[in-house]
Amino acid sequence: MPALFRTAGRAVCCMIRPLSVVLLLAWLLPVGVFAAPPPAPLALDPAQRNWLEEHRQLRVGVVLQAPYAQYDRRLQQLAGANVELMESLARLLQVELVWYRYDDLAALEAAARDRRIDLAPGLSQTPAGLRLWLFSDPYMRVPHLLVGERNGGGAVELEQLGMTDPVAVRMPGPVADYLRGNYPNLALRAAASERQALQSLLRQEVRYAVLDEAQFGRLSREPEFAGLGMVGDIGFPQLLRVASRRDWPQLAAVLDAALRALPAKELEALRERWLLPKYPSLGESRGFWQNLSLLLAVLLLATMAIVAWLRRQQHVLETRLADARHTIELRDAAEEALRLTQFSVDESTVGILWVNWDSRVRYANRAAEDMLGYAQGALLERPLSDFEVSLSMDRWLGLWKRARAAEGPLSFETQCRRADGSELPADVSLSFLRFRESEYLLVFLTDVTERRRARAALEESEARLTGIAANVPGLVFRLERPHIDASVVFAFIGEGSESLVGYSASTLLQPDRGIRSLVHPDDRASYESTQEQALREERDWHWQGRILTQAGEPRWADIKATARRFDNGRVVWDGIVWDISANKRIELELADSRAQLRELSAHLETVREEEKARIAREVHDELGQVLTVLKLETSMCELAYAELDPGLGERLDNMKRLIAQLFQLVRDVATALRPPILDAGIASAIEWQAQRFEARTQIPCLVEVPESVPPLSDAKAIGLFRVLQEALTNVIRHAEAHTVTVRLSLEAGELCLYISDDGRGFSPSERRGSSFGLVGMRERVLMLGGRLSIDSQPGEGTTLRVCMFLDKEEAA
Repeated sequence: MPALFRTAGRAVCCMIRPLSVVLLLAWLLPVGVFAAPPPAPLALDPAQRNWLEEHRQLRVGVVLQAPYAQYDRRLQQLAGANVELMESLARLLQVELVWYRYDDLAALEAAARDRRIDLAPGLSQTPAGLRLWLFSDPYMRVPHLLVGERNGGGAVELEQLGMTDPVAVRMPGPVADYLRGNYPNLALRAAASERQALQSLLRQEVRYAVLDEAQFGRLSREPEFAGLGMVGDIGFPQLLRVASRRDWPQLAAVLDAALRALPAKELEALRERWLLPKYPSLGESRGFWQNLSLLLAVLLLATMAIVAWLRRQQHVLETRLADARHTIELRDAAEEALRLTQFSVDESTVGILWVNWDSRVRYANRAAEDMLGYAQGALLERPLSDFEVSLSMDRWLGLWKRARAAEGPLSFETQCRRADGSELPADVSLSFLRFRESEYLLVFLTDVTERRRARAALEESEARLTGIAANVPGLVFRLERPHIDASVVFAFIGEGSESLVGYSASTLLQPDRGIRSLVHPDDRASYESTQEQALREERDWHWQGRILTQAGEPRWADIKATARRFDNGRVVWDGIVWDISANKRIELELADSRAQLRELSAHLETVREEEKARIAREVHDELGQVLTVLKLETSMCELAYAELDPGLGERLDNMKRLIAQLFQLVRDVATALRPPILDAGIASAIEWQAQRFEARTQIPCLVEVPESVPPLSDAKAIGLFRVLQEALTNVIRHAEAHTVTVRLSLEAGELCLYISDDGRGFSPSERRGSSFGLVGMRERVLMLGGRLSIDSQPGEGTTLRVCMFLDKEEAA
């Protein structure tokens, strides 16, 4: 059969060889193999000629894109329109070209920036390219064509097309941008390449396609696109230029001269050879194709007769060969499966025994031999009673019948005896097997030594945990949620519950009980809110409140639980309930004691302020009256006796000055005890105190108070004023500030006082407990029902904030 094919092939080759020679000559003539000799040297000026003499070798970079430049791997050379153009210019300039090929324009421009190439043909002039190249005059104009079916109705105008005539164009690209900007009525369809655009046209997905003349000329040679032709020009030509290095203007001038010297016919021939579309014209060679068709018909008839006979023979042979191959494949697959099965059984970690009806071993894998401590092959023909003493023949026959009839599970735990007499804890499973004419029981042995050891350790651990939980002076519990959508249940409650609340653990583990049922009704809301938040956020849980024992006795309890999340989504909370009744009783008594002490301190402070006010009034009224009388008597004495004794007048003047100083001292003492400005309102008192501070320290003090401040009770006004005095005193002593700001504001029913400075600041945590001034201010504010906060950092100043709630009368 192969000999017949070779004979027919030789006959066809002998007939086609002369035709191939003719076709080869017809192809070589247009390409230029028999081209004319190179033209005469180009006439250049002396400077250009000298430069060209120094640069006889030029490096040319081209982007591989048919038909401009393409690389023939068989011939190991470049071809294309741009390649032939540069070879013509090289003959004119009598220089040698060194070619460099690149896959895209970005790689070509990178090579130009690195000075690895000198010139590049076939580029279009762009603003970005002008920063990198010097461009020659255009040597070729490549229009963009509107392509459609050649049997259409002639030329087509783009203005006449509408949304019902879709046009395929490569996107993104300048051509698509031009069409979108100048012909908004077109229905453009994106295509990844020119070939894809033409294929869309063939599949009638679009009506027309837009691509340049070069690409259409290349693709039109393919039989697939033989029925397509140009139906219009979109008016957006591509001008091809030769780009050269910007630092070689002489090269740009030489290239312009050489391009002008090229004959127009040669450029047109180059365009026709590479760029213009080639439509098949069968009418021009009708006789050739008729003769070729006749020859091929004769050859086809002869070949068909031979092939028909050969195919019949081939079909018979192929059928036999396929059957034999299938049989071999099935046999190989069966053997491979048998080998894999045997290997799996031999290498299994589970001991496997094939046992006959007489309880003797017919096969044992390596795992069974290792478990029982026998050498390889030593288990064969041994009865099972050698390994399991309690397995008598009667019991074995009973197991045989049950396994043969498939009655219930045949699995049990036992103690096997090893070859050295030691015991082996094992799980035994039995399965009936019929192989050909024989029947066996498969015995599967699993070593459970570690499992039993782990089970014993787990039981011991559970017993230890139960004992510890029962002896802990509290109630130990575990809350568990199997997955995110499941409800939370108590998985464990220790026996200490009976000593704590009188209920047993089993009672509290009932579905409707739990710890929730022990909570005092008044505290149940806080219990549920803290528990739900901890469960929702999967974090630790802490709650303090009252619970009720079985006898109805209330007790204070503290619940703390730690959350743990596992990879499978399970979350558990392990916690304990402590009885803190004694501690809570002490805490409440201590809180009552502190409240009484604070009330006593407030009472003492009120008494002290009242005493200060009384003393201030007495000092101001009594001493003021006495000093006034003394001043009048001194003045009368001066009028009566000053002229009699000159020394007496001087003494009376000294007495009047001392009386004036005493007047000022009395006013200062009365003001210090209780400033009269407080009667004008807290806002006026704050401004007055700020002015005194600024006059005393020369530190600017900025004050901001609202236009209308509600009248405060005397205690609140004095308290705020005393806090302001103490804060300003601390600024003088410690802050080293340059500016102080005091602001009084009304915020959501509260009156807030802010005292800020830009001093050196301090750490509140370090001063806590060591500054009696801050402690006094805080206690004074707490006595008035307000709150005080300090914001300070070393080197960042200090801000003191005091807020007090306004009574209904004050707010009104």
